[in-house]
Amino acid sequence: MAPATGKRVCVDMQDNAGDLHSSALRREMVERQLRPRGIRNERVLEAMLTVPRHEFVPAEYLCQAYEDKPIPIGEGQTISQPYMVASMAQAVALTGTEKVLEIGTGSGYAAAVLSRLATAVYTVESHPTLAMAAQERLTRLGYDNVFVHTGDGSAGLKEAAPFDAIVVAAAAPNVPQPLVDQLAEGGRMAVPVGTGNSQELVLVTKSSGQIISRPLYECRFVPLIGRYGFES
Repeated sequence: MAPATGKRVCVDMQDNAGDLHSSALRREMVERQLRPRGIRNERVLEAMLTVPRHEFVPAEYLCQAYEDKPIPIGEGQTISQPYMVASMAQAVALTGTEKVLEIGTGSGYAAAVLSRLATAVYTVESHPTLAMAAQERLTRLGYDNVFVHTGDGSAGLKEAAPFDAIVVAAAAPNVPQPLVDQLAEGGRMAVPVGTGNSQELVLVTKSSGQIISRPLYECRFVPLIGRYGFES
């Protein structure tokens, strides 16, 4: 993205012209960042076109809202790059009827995208300040099928289980067993597994009570802190 375009985003995003401009930037994001890299699910692409990513990034990073990179949001956390959000959503193959669990709410952006693809999204954030800010933001923007919880995401959300799909936005040393247990029959889970620079996005499926894990590609996420993740 050219510097001049980035500057225009910062100036114009706040008015009616900015709405048109941000819409154009989302379409550019889809056509240049997502389709060429294998995102083919039209429902996912439509969700990425619909959700205003600039509403979920800190003001100082507004110019970079639609660039293909993660953005810091405080508390040592980031909002994942658009491709990663779309890729994980595509991996769990949502049809619109599912109840989804997201681990790592962060800014709420990925939960907003998932909310356009599923019936309900339950999302867990370990940092209370991020959870509160995400809930306020999601409510203000009208994502009323997203339910934010504060707690240890590595333990899932047992009281709302089972889930048809689980998306984990932080890397664990192994697939957390509570998340496997909370996955419904026929369910899918996308979870980064590994340490440091050696991580893989793994697709976990539950079929006839059996767990099948398939690595998809290398990735890089912040660590999943918790009882079934990494120590703080």
